[in-house]
Amino acid sequence: MSVPSAVTALGLGVYVHWPFCQRICPYCDFNVYKDRAIDTQQWCSALRAELEFWHKRQEKTDRKLTSLYFGGGTPSLAPLAVIAEVIEQCHALWGFQRDAEITLEANPTDFSKSQMQALKALGVNRLSLGVQSFRDDHLEFLGRDHDSASALHAIDMAQNTFETITFDLIYGLPQQTLVQWREDLERAIALKTHHLSMYQLTIEQGTAFSFAAKRGDWQMQDENVLAAFYEMAIEQMVGAGYGHYEISNFAKHGHKAQHNLLYWHYQDYIGIGPGAHGRLRLKDERLATLNYLKPADYLNACQKNGHGVESEETLNLFEQMQERFALGLRLEDGIDLLEDDYFFTDEARKKYLDNLCGDGLLIWENNRLRATGRGRALLDSILPALGL
Repeated sequence: MSVPSAVTALGLGVYVHWPFCQRICPYCDFNVYKDRAIDTQQWCSALRAELEFWHKRQEKTDRKLTSLYFGGGTPSLAPLAVIAEVIEQCHALWGFQRDAEITLEANPTDFSKSQMQALKALGVNRLSLGVQSFRDDHLEFLGRDHDSASALHAIDMAQNTFETITFDLIYGLPQQTLVQWREDLERAIALKTHHLSMYQLTIEQGTAFSFAAKRGDWQMQDENVLAAFYEMAIEQMVGAGYGHYEISNFAKHGHKAQHNLLYWHYQDYIGIGPGAHGRLRLKDERLATLNYLKPADYLNACQKNGHGVESEETLNLFEQMQERFALGLRLEDGIDLLEDDYFFTDEARKKYLDNLCGDGLLIWENNRLRATGRGRALLDSILPALGL
């Protein structure tokens, strides 16, 4: 079988970062800021300018968008006019594929049924709710501003409004037991949600939780216990008919996260908004872009330059391979190996790969590489072993 020589960019998406939250969760290290007075017209102008900037830079302008994703922060707090402006501009500049996914992240207490219906009327067809837990004591520990009852109410409204809904759950809290985690999973499954994401609590540098842990207020759970949480999630979700298609994500048939698949398949996406990242092929080069982090700096740059890009880097083949492996091996289906991947030219590196396959962590067949279930759980240690 011939070895593919390049990754074909079949998909094109747009990611919009809305950086504001009503409160900042103690575990969050995203580019977020406390909600302040918003000049709607200023934000509409900035985001519109960025979209026009990237559309003009593309060589092929007949590509339609496969996805549009409003992330944050809390984009459900953004004025509807801002959401409408972005969707309208994406329609005007690129257009959407017939089955395109338009996702918006939201907190359970952010809006009413009428607001959900307004978002649907604008074209939003997938809502991602930050539920995190169905236990009030755990939600309080996580610094969330909703309780279990409001989460259930929001899920019910969303299921009766949008084509697809998804929500997140967090496991591995210091006080959490496996019995409690099983109860959360069973409750989630009983809701018959289309898609669920499961994330282990981590302590990120500079967050309120990192300072609390340094003070000795609490400690992370033992690694073996954390592994048991993860294994329970897989057992429960797969047993309920969900496909475990990515390390942290489970979906019913037809409800995989199409925008996130752009990332994991290493395809193209444009990042707009403060701190947004992008990956885009232009003139046979793979660009990595990063916008100004602070909202004021971003808005000033858009007004002055017509875009908010602070840095733009051309990735070499090895850097592209690093990213492609780190992202693609998260998927159940894995990745295609390419002719310029170093395993085909370096016997020592190929031996690393063979050893990992022999240990039952990776499977390499028909020029496709994928991690086993155990391998995906240990991916952070596998990548360095591959020299990546």
